[in-house]
Amino acid sequence: MITLTAAQSAIEAGMRKGAELGVAFTISVVDAGAHLICAAKADGAALAAVETSQTKARTSVLFAQATKDLAPAAQPGAPLFGIDAGTRDPLAFVAGGVPVLRDGVLVGAIGVGGGTPGQDHEVASAALAAL
Repeated sequence: MITLTAAQSAIEAGMRKGAELGVAFTISVVDAGAHLICAAKADGAALAAVETSQTKARTSVLFAQATKDLAPAAQPGAPLFGIDAGTRDPLAFVAGGVPVLRDGVLVGAIGVGGGTPGQDHEVASAALAAL
């Protein structure tokens, strides 16, 4: 499981990376059931980033993969195309969500919104490294 203290530490590490990049991000951490543990919005972060960070974390935990790796499978004609129409909550097939594994077991995910997809993934990776 991911404790609140661990989630907060991961968010702090991600926010430091965001400051290095000069972008205001929102970072969300969810548990293995895609339930929010903790989220933080940097001053000046886009309001939409709150939703996108949580959606990316949710998508990552539901598929147990980084959202950047899922993007090709969600394109027209690909196996996951249209799957979001069959879910109650939205999914995001764009970089910025990373799963959290402990000893090979999925325990949660981190989602980031506010920058480019590449920047979001970079910040999510920095937050993950802090766990």
